[in-house]
Amino acid sequence: MIPHFKKGDFGKLSIPVPSRSAQHEIGDFYFSISERINLLRETNTTLEAIAQALFKSWFVDFDPVHAKMQGRAPEGMDEATAALFPDSFEESELGSLPKGWHAGTYDTLANLNPESWSATHHPEQIHYVDLANTKAGQIDHITEFSFDGAPSRARRVLRLGDVIVGTVRPGNRSFARIGVDMPGLTGSTGFAVLRAREKFDQALVYIAATSDEAIDRLTHLADGGAYPAVRPEVVASAPLVVAHRVIREAFGEVANTIFETVGANQERMRLLASLRDTLLPRLISGQLNIMVG
Repeated sequence: MIPHFKKGDFGKLSIPVPSRSAQHEIGDFYFSISERINLLRETNTTLEAIAQALFKSWFVDFDPVHAKMQGRAPEGMDEATAALFPDSFEESELGSLPKGWHAGTYDTLANLNPESWSATHHPEQIHYVDLANTKAGQIDHITEFSFDGAPSRARRVLRLGDVIVGTVRPGNRSFARIGVDMPGLTGSTGFAVLRAREKFDQALVYIAATSDEAIDRLTHLADGGAYPAVRPEVVASAPLVVAHRVIREAFGEVANTIFETVGANQERMRLLASLRDTLLPRLISGQLNIMVG
């Protein structure tokens, strides 16, 4: 006979219920932390929108070049930065580009999957990032394992500033920028890891590789029926407009600073969520009490 639980028995369950005052205190604790997380998330959304708008203006719409062609000063930049941009266009395989710029791919500026752990080279403990816990720029959870006890896909070495893009069901938008410097940080082999060759290109690579257009391209190219995926090389070979180094340096000076703040906020969000989820069951069960001073 298979053990089972009847629906009608639910009403007979005896559940410990905190006092009304304790319920209010627990609720205040939960919503206070959740509100802090939401505020950090909203701040990050605003910061990322600023960086993305700047990227689009400089590297997609070429606003400073168009302004100089028309004899106008580019908006929102000082004279020294404006002087870095050309004042004309020339044809390329990607169409009309600012003079001196050229067509490239993501791997023009970044190395693909630059490091992996092996059976003979690995740390004793790893902090694992998988696709399920990575969504639209946010890593919600990092799991600690011994290397021998970790999933077999836990092989990609992740460093601060790396860009990870999910290659399995790319339409799920499992991508993020690594915003924390954590020993043993490891990603699933389901990610393509892009590591900018120059630090000033980190934000540029992240914005380009995770744009709606980039993810739509991967989604369209993914094959495999019920398990659609692309090879990491498909991610790295996406077309990219490559500007002069000095212009990319100027962009990185602004955008990298923005994403450093975003990364710090994301780590605060992750720690707050972990604190909330760890303490809440103990508060409800009465193992812990909230001290009101």
